[in-house]
Amino acid sequence: MTALARAIARPAPVAGFGDRSPLHGLERRRIGIVDLAAQSVAAVAPAAAATTVVLLVAGFAPGATVAAIVAAAILSLGVARTISQFARRFAATGALYTYTARGLGTRAGLAAGAAILTGYGAVAMFALLGGAYYSTYLVAGLWPSIDRPLVTALFVVGQGLLVAFVLVRGIRISARAALVVETLSVALIVVLLLALLVKIGPIDLAVVAGVGGAPLDPTAFAAAAVIALTAFVGFESAATLSVESVSPLRNVPRAITGTVVLSGLLYVLAAVTQVAGFDALSADLATSASPVNELAEAYGLGGWGVVADIGIAASFLACAIGTTTALVRVLFALSRDGVLPAAVGRTHPRFGTPAAAVAWALPLITAVPVAVAAAGIDTRDAMHVTIGVGAAGYIVAYILVCVAAPVFLRRIGESTIGAAVVAGVSALALAAALVSFFVDDVASGGAVVASVAVLTVVSGVVIAVLRRRHGPRALGVYDEPVAAQVLGGVVSPRHPGDA
Repeated sequence: MTALARAIARPAPVAGFGDRSPLHGLERRRIGIVDLAAQSVAAVAPAAAATTVVLLVAGFAPGATVAAIVAAAILSLGVARTISQFARRFAATGALYTYTARGLGTRAGLAAGAAILTGYGAVAMFALLGGAYYSTYLVAGLWPSIDRPLVTALFVVGQGLLVAFVLVRGIRISARAALVVETLSVALIVVLLLALLVKIGPIDLAVVAGVGGAPLDPTAFAAAAVIALTAFVGFESAATLSVESVSPLRNVPRAITGTVVLSGLLYVLAAVTQVAGFDALSADLATSASPVNELAEAYGLGGWGVVADIGIAASFLACAIGTTTALVRVLFALSRDGVLPAAVGRTHPRFGTPAAAVAWALPLITAVPVAVAAAGIDTRDAMHVTIGVGAAGYIVAYILVCVAAPVFLRRIGESTIGAAVVAGVSALALAAALVSFFVDDVASGGAVVASVAVLTVVSGVVIAVLRRRHGPRALGVYDEPVAAQVLGGVVSPRHPGDA
């Protein structure tokens, strides 16, 4: 027998391992790079964002729509690179919450957790409202006399039930379903946009670039960039599946960065097409109800407009699946950290999904859009507020993780000037853009600022209570090797995974 064979047959004991991971219960090492990419793409919902967010951006900075989207893409790449500093070092279901806790401690970690939960929750509501809006829009084309608020509410409930089923049934099913839906939706949108560009003819590059028009208001541009950033938020959500993925330290960063790049290319194409198309028609993009649909009608592609609306509605559904998938895993991580009740961290015994967290989250996420529809509130106004609140939540979480990254890297002795500069510039740019967005929102009535203020107060109280309940223990559990995975591994009773 060779020395290697003897070592394998009678390995030396290696102590210090637990008999199970702190994040046990999830299906570990189950999904590949395709499913990870599907998660981030679904959360971003590029097909829906390409048509709806461009319109919102135009409302803030009509002359700089394309420029604001390009600025948001560059900023998103900086944040993606910073998040990847954590993602390539350990796998954590809590993602931004866990990363911040590991870098800045308990208070900042809980603040990041509250912020990202606000982002995921608000964007999930936005997605349910968007899916219901476009579905009702299509149905109204066939039956103009329908009760729109009732139909919208029914579509929201139907989508909520479908999301709950998919999330409990398994991550592979939810990821693949979202991937198929989003791929078809993006393909439809890209074909339509290219067809419109051909119909529009020569494009006035000065108009697209925003050159030669009225002087640009820096505050309005910053606010537009924040809204444009909402088209990218969610790209980091692949990190919430890192425990369930194969080779997470390699595949998660790839999925995050790839989603930003591909989404950015689509948004620039959509923005150029819509800005050029409405300019050629001498019409105002910011006042359009459905820009792509109206352009399709104007340029003789009406049938394609209907197909695009179907794709957009489906994309919103995929977004609801993706954002809620990420949200319930953050709740799961908070439970395993001892912040939330242990019941929230229970997984489905057969499917290995955070079913308890789904049961906690989905009723609220569905109830708010249903209440909006039942109250007769304009769906587009509600979408504007929810996407604004969601953007604020995401951006606060992004700022915190960008601040945490250099601290974390310095602590483990792997700090570099490049990583520190990218993280610092990203944090400052995000903070400045968020302040400008709030200033602009106050000037427009302050609905988003008022909502964020209420949520901030509530979150502060909840964090204070949870921190007192949690005690001085460190936050931020992440996946760890267990004794059964290590040759000669021996369970240590002092290991936290053994608790």
